[in-house]
Amino acid sequence: MSKMPNPRIEKPLNPRPTAVVVGASSGIGAALARLLGQKGYRLALLSRRKDRLDQLCAEINQAAGERIAYAYPHDVTEFDQVPPLFQRILHDFQTIDLFIYNSGVMFSLGPAEYDFQKDLETYKVNLLGGVAWLNQAAALFHSQSRGQIVGIGSIAGDRGRIGNPPYHAAKAGFSTYLESLRNRLAPDGVHVLTVKPGYVQTDLLPAEHPPLPVATPEKTAEAIYRAIRRRKQVLYTPGWWRLIMLIVIHAPSFIFRRMKF
Repeated sequence: MSKMPNPRIEKPLNPRPTAVVVGASSGIGAALARLLGQKGYRLALLSRRKDRLDQLCAEINQAAGERIAYAYPHDVTEFDQVPPLFQRILHDFQTIDLFIYNSGVMFSLGPAEYDFQKDLETYKVNLLGGVAWLNQAAALFHSQSRGQIVGIGSIAGDRGRIGNPPYHAAKAGFSTYLESLRNRLAPDGVHVLTVKPGYVQTDLLPAEHPPLPVATPEKTAEAIYRAIRRRKQVLYTPGWWRLIMLIVIHAPSFIFRRMKF
């Protein structure tokens, strides 16, 4: 990633809390950024799509009447760039209170397609990028004995279905990683939230019409914000997905393998 000049961070007399959102340029990430800006946060927003990121920051800053959102273009698969960029954000804002990892990809796979290059990219973005960034956040929050981590997983991680094995595996691994972070950081007073959305109207939504209702990014962001405030550990959103996934998790294998969703 090319070197960029440090943005001039405006520091108000009564500092706002700071949130970092990785994967902020669209979908749930953009909705969360807008909502957190409305709720009084300063924002460090990361995405590889600089044009969308700049547009989102301009929109948030105009709504706030001051500059509170700052863009940091970044590709989450550039793992060696994570530690210095994290330190740069920390230097720019002086504090980080909330860290959200939302980056994700899901490639279309045919029923007889087994493509390792697609699989590798899926693991890099959905799992390894999250570990690279949240390790940095975890170390900081451990040292300061406070902070909140949010990982955007998926109901797809609860059990391996036939449609997209690497995506299910990556989300399952990310969910387990977040649970481990939660247990490790709990004695330090650090809160870790795992979010498991159902179908959301984002770029990852399958082209074919899903068999269950689709939520908007805005409604999903509102549910996530409430869960952050209430310090929930796991959020299924909409809430009725918890019951559906309870059935899915406990369905016998000979039935489960016939499920298409």
